[in-house]
Amino acid sequence: MLEGILIGLEAAFSIQNILMVVAGCLIGTFIGMLPGLGPMSIIAIMIPVAISLGDPAAALILLAGVYYGAIFGGSTSSILLNAPGVAGTVATSFDGYPMARKGQAGKALTIAAVASFAGGTIGAILLMIFAPALSSVALLFHSAEYFALMVVGLSAIAAFAGTGQVAKALMMTILGLILATVGEGALFNMPRFTMGMMDLQSGISFITLAMAMFALPEALFLVLNPARGAGQGGSGKIENLRFSREEGKAMLPVIGRQSFQGFFIGVLPGAGATIASFLGYAVERNIAKGDEQAEFGHGSVKGLAAPETANNAACTGSFVPLLTLGIPGSGTTAILLGALIALNVTPGPRLMVDTPEIFWAVIISMFIGNLVLLILNLPLIPYIAKILAIPRNYLIPFILFFTLMGAYIGQNNATELLILVGLGVMATIFRFADYPLAPLLIGFILGTMLEDNFARAMQLYRGLDFIFERPMTAGLLFLAAVLVVLPSYRARRARRRAQGVADGD
Repeated sequence: MLEGILIGLEAAFSIQNILMVVAGCLIGTFIGMLPGLGPMSIIAIMIPVAISLGDPAAALILLAGVYYGAIFGGSTSSILLNAPGVAGTVATSFDGYPMARKGQAGKALTIAAVASFAGGTIGAILLMIFAPALSSVALLFHSAEYFALMVVGLSAIAAFAGTGQVAKALMMTILGLILATVGEGALFNMPRFTMGMMDLQSGISFITLAMAMFALPEALFLVLNPARGAGQGGSGKIENLRFSREEGKAMLPVIGRQSFQGFFIGVLPGAGATIASFLGYAVERNIAKGDEQAEFGHGSVKGLAAPETANNAACTGSFVPLLTLGIPGSGTTAILLGALIALNVTPGPRLMVDTPEIFWAVIISMFIGNLVLLILNLPLIPYIAKILAIPRNYLIPFILFFTLMGAYIGQNNATELLILVGLGVMATIFRFADYPLAPLLIGFILGTMLEDNFARAMQLYRGLDFIFERPMTAGLLFLAAVLVVLPSYRARRARRRAQGVADGD
């Protein structure tokens, strides 16, 4: 571990990688502040830029900086305008916006910055401690276990769905698996479902699909609904960025609890920053005493610190399954997984052994990135907030230009533009119908690995015998079955309780 840290320090402190950290943090912060345009969209747009760097470590450091920078920056619009920039900062607005309405916008932004820094830093420490252990365990995995692990990742897709949307999430996952079968398969070197188009023989490009699912629909939504993400007015001049010593003491236990809780929620495939922030807010509200509990929703320091700590710790935690097992812990890390594959880097148990400079450089860069975010954002808060006034007639062409150019440059093929538009229109229709898009992307990414490992296991064990001959495989498949059944069981119980209360009334 010590040797790995030294390798990471040498790689992370190179001039190029420090510049990538700073650039990623700044871009992420600005994008996170724009209501409705989250980290998934900008990371999808920036993948061609990252790939053009040529250095996988620098590319991943840049994209990771954009990720936690966007979560960090999303708190600004949540606090100032009650318009969350990203889903992970929705809970931040519960107490951040009331504080801004009281004339304490500066204090609220400082609390959010300090809590984000603490959550991200503690999460990076936990990542450094637990990731090697998970990686050593993962070395025991073979093709059969990887196949079962992909099934577990797909079965946890219900976490991406809202209440009563589990069926929709599963349908989108299946659609993603179907799209993954386009092109040559693992068993046969024959094109499948290409409709005679040579350009589809190598399959649908991940870059094109990612931008079609997130960036293009966002631009179309801004065209169809000009009021989308509009703020509710300014919050005046931002002054007095300090909070009192008593408020700091009240925040400390909250930051400690939510750093650990948020990190471990982020480790779970399919969880992510949004669930971590809501759960963190709910836990702190439930354990607060009477007077403090009544303050939640009206400008509570704890209510602001809890989700900000949890969502940044979860961002870091989501890198554990991504780097050590090759399973995305959230929709954004699903895009990062695709970027790694596009860079010819295979995330998984061999990553620490084969390319330790990438693994440890990313972890060390998180410490640098969180410090950069804190140093840059505190003095720039009054000026950064002005980006919220960007007119939509400038923002829409910006999104469309980088989306179209990214798809074309990624494959150097004009057909990709037609595929992008077709998939983008389809994604927009799905969004209007309230279907989650992240499960489709995860199904697409995991689909190829699922098929490859299944084919390899079938060849090694001459059929489905690998399920019974390898206990770990059987155990993982049983866990996947539980993850599929449990959400439906809980939803059914909740409906029965609600019906019983209604009958009692």
